[in-house]
Amino acid sequence: MGLTNNDILKKLRVAHKLRDTDIIEICALVDFKVSKGELGALFRSEDHPKYVECGDQILRNFLNGLVIHLRGPMPKKEKPKTT
Repeated sequence: MGLTNNDILKKLRVAHKLRDTDIIEICALVDFKVSKGELGALFRSEDHPKYVECGDQILRNFLNGLVIHLRGPMPKKEKPKTT
């Protein structure tokens, strides 16, 4: 079996040395709200009774926020002038 979304989230957290508050701030960059309790449930082991599977939406928003966190926001494109 391959990596789950939870595994990917855990590996990114370790690789970038992120704390829960950092992840919350990164998600806020894309207007996605997640609580510290929700994150705790995502990082638990699979056999824990309060384990929650990380959905695609959570991972997608975190990855989009991580791009902004690492690179900065995308520059605004100027509209071409028509004459």
